[in-house]
Amino acid sequence: MRAVSNAEQAASSPWGSGPPSQRDRAAYAEAEPIPFWLDSPDAPPPSPGLDGHEGCELAVVGGGLSGLWAALQAKEDDPSRDVVLIEGERIAHAASGRNGGFFSSSLTHGLSNGLSRFAGEMPALERLGLANFDGAVETIRRLGIDCDLELEGDIAVALAAHESDWLAEEASKLEHLGHDVELFDGERMRDEVRSPTYCSGMWQRSGSGTLDPAKLCWGLRRAALEAGVRIYERSPVDRLQGTASAVRLVGPSATLDADAVVLATSAFRGLLPEIRRRVVPVYDYVLVTEPLSEAQRSSLGWHRRQGVSDSANQFHYYRLTPDNRILWGGYDAIYHFGNGLRPELEQRDRSFARLSRHFFITFPQLEGVRFSHRWGGAVDTCTRFFAFSGLAHSGRVAYTVGHTGLGVGASRFGARVALDLLDGRRTEPTRLKAIRSRPFPFLPEPLRWVTIELTRSRLAAADRRQGRRGLWLRMLDRLGLGYDS
Repeated sequence: MRAVSNAEQAASSPWGSGPPSQRDRAAYAEAEPIPFWLDSPDAPPPSPGLDGHEGCELAVVGGGLSGLWAALQAKEDDPSRDVVLIEGERIAHAASGRNGGFFSSSLTHGLSNGLSRFAGEMPALERLGLANFDGAVETIRRLGIDCDLELEGDIAVALAAHESDWLAEEASKLEHLGHDVELFDGERMRDEVRSPTYCSGMWQRSGSGTLDPAKLCWGLRRAALEAGVRIYERSPVDRLQGTASAVRLVGPSATLDADAVVLATSAFRGLLPEIRRRVVPVYDYVLVTEPLSEAQRSSLGWHRRQGVSDSANQFHYYRLTPDNRILWGGYDAIYHFGNGLRPELEQRDRSFARLSRHFFITFPQLEGVRFSHRWGGAVDTCTRFFAFSGLAHSGRVAYTVGHTGLGVGASRFGARVALDLLDGRRTEPTRLKAIRSRPFPFLPEPLRWVTIELTRSRLAAADRRQGRRGLWLRMLDRLGLGYDS
């Protein structure tokens, strides 16, 4: 294989090879170590915990977006159905309150990822995704959920010449599948959002926007309560037990018997073996700036406030908040040996320092801006990189997990699929191979950690080599286990 020169590496990435400076670290030194979305006076008081023993027709485990959408849709299907939602911490505590608030119609974590696995079904999956997106918007508006919804689309930016070629190809495929897309050359892209790092861009106007994910959760919680869903917070479930007449959810101090169960447990330890083998928690990190001054805001352009992401394997995502902060996240994706999932992993100085450095390279005109919030959170990752659903316990338990990314919109669709599977409804989605199939399981430890770390390393190497994928990544592609953002 031809060696890649230092000049070629510099041309393929704006980040260079230098370490973060003290100035980069000082920018977030006083940031609150909590998610920006959850640091809000709008947060509702917690519902009471489950105590003792109760019963219901349908139990939903998990108080994030998947669980909330499942509980609400179940009541809309049948208002008389006795539905309980049970959450181990607080509503929106985990991934649903820690993401970037990118609201997308994609059901497959991006078009390229879906085409690499289910090319023949992508026209149906894109059509269903757009219908799900429109349905979510209609529900948000009908229920009066104030979640700062903005439907200006999103922009993928190229930071190197080979990424511009990728964007042109992606735009053609998106247009073929019914999306509204516009390509920008470098000058036009830098007019839209002012960064010296941009080579080109692709604005997808359809099926994309931004919102406040915590406010969406709290709005869905309110709507579910008004529909008659019983919600219990701070009520963890340790295991499931099948009985002759019900599925028993067993917690430290309470039990709940349900005729049927939907599991929406995200990255937390799955209550079923088939989930535990197929989902790992991968940590993602985010910084949010203080509110920008009028001059700082003006220096960016960015008048249409689209969400933005860059196009490498290790990519950033960023957006403006309603009060004109910049949320800046991504790049690192950290797996901890043994499916590590602990509160102390939500803070990682090395990742924050790298994010801070890349932020000021992207927007040098914002030199001196401070970050007000810093946090990390676990993403429920599977080997196909988008959600899967299934049944267990003789069809009495359904699940939807493994979103990996872009779950704010796809969570509603996954909840719908889980309910349809549970109730035995044959629908267009449940007949698709992409929905019926499950991802390849992860290897057991220590091979799990080794293969994930090797893959991360090779993805970073591909970014340094103008996108050229080496032997390991090509082998994963052939096995249907590769990922190209």
